[in-house]
Amino acid sequence: MGKPKNERMLGDNEAKAILRMVRTSPQKLNLVAAQIRGKKVDKALAELEFSRKRISESVKKTLESAIANAENNHGLDTDSLVVAEAFVGKALVMKRFKARARGRGARIEKPFSHLTIVVREVEETA
Repeated sequence: MGKPKNERMLGDNEAKAILRMVRTSPQKLNLVAAQIRGKKVDKALAELEFSRKRISESVKKTLESAIANAENNHGLDTDSLVVAEAFVGKALVMKRFKARARGRGARIEKPFSHLTIVVREVEETA
């Protein structure tokens, strides 16, 4: 006898995708995530397509994954999806050092981040 199945944390009209351990700082990733928060998914995809930020390609893939999860796993209509949440979390930070003059060393930090995107199906108002 196993343990009981966990209840679903999201609503019936929501789906999510998580991008873990992406090699960029949370501050830079949050700038791109803020661009798509609250927008319809087709507008958000278009904005990420033409964004000049390097990380926007990874954010676009994660948004496409959330859309695919909504369609295939939960049977939601992709035309009425909205980016309900897009939030960023800190992951590990690799510490390195660079040799400097007179036997000193300068610390270099290489941060990683997590990105979570939640899409929600909304009813169209006529």
